[in-house]
Amino acid sequence: MTDDRPDPDEWRTYDQFAAGIDTFRLPSVDLAETSLEVTLSDGSVLSLAFGHDSVEWTATGVLATAAPVRDPYDAVRVRDGVVFVNIPFASREREALTLVHSTETHRAAVVHSVIGDEDVEGTPRVRQQFWSGTTEGPVSGVEPGPSRDLIGKRNLYRYSPEHLYEHVYVSSERYAWQCLEGVQRGHGDMDLSTVWKFDDGLYLFCFREFRIAVASVWLHDLGYQLMTTGVFLGLNGDGDSEHSRGGGHIYPLGSVSYPDAQPV
Repeated sequence: MTDDRPDPDEWRTYDQFAAGIDTFRLPSVDLAETSLEVTLSDGSVLSLAFGHDSVEWTATGVLATAAPVRDPYDAVRVRDGVVFVNIPFASREREALTLVHSTETHRAAVVHSVIGDEDVEGTPRVRQQFWSGTTEGPVSGVEPGPSRDLIGKRNLYRYSPEHLYEHVYVSSERYAWQCLEGVQRGHGDMDLSTVWKFDDGLYLFCFREFRIAVASVWLHDLGYQLMTTGVFLGLNGDGDSEHSRGGGHIYPLGSVSYPDAQPV
């Protein structure tokens, strides 16, 4: 019998495990000739004008720009009326902006991911900041925000024929993962995570790893579709910042509920 357990000293780099992890991702869409103005929960404004493969944007507040900036973008229509947009900044080193918005409820959620300048023991290298928001039009539905709905759930994620991962959502701050198939087979950890509910069955799931400099933003559709769409930002094996796409199928394995004391 072949022993396929990994060498514990050969922890894979971000670019090694991310290669091909977008095989089963939903197709990208072209947002050319559309524009969007998002008012964030802190009062700042993000304005975007999309071309075929780039977006011109301006912002106030934390993301403030002195003049219009042009960056590449990728967009996926995860449901009718719900679009996942990632902007892997070329204009700002080691940063990315991810936006989820609904053309029906005019609700939005925005995540800003930034790779820190240096490692700090016990702290993920990549940090993330979150905002809810609204777009122009009649706003309806519940404001996106932190959710405990995934606590206790256990899912499989199939990103490609060679990528199969298990997630267990253990609290409002952490999740556990292990690789069942792929270059990380047998490896696993418990990392910091954030879950926001965007709409019925739609959850923004973000993680920040401790062992390597990588973070990710996913939109899990746990309704009928059972698909996830995501992106990574991290440092590759050469120490350079890199953006990658991800996505695939979700297979729920079950869930537990706590009878008395609850996780944080």
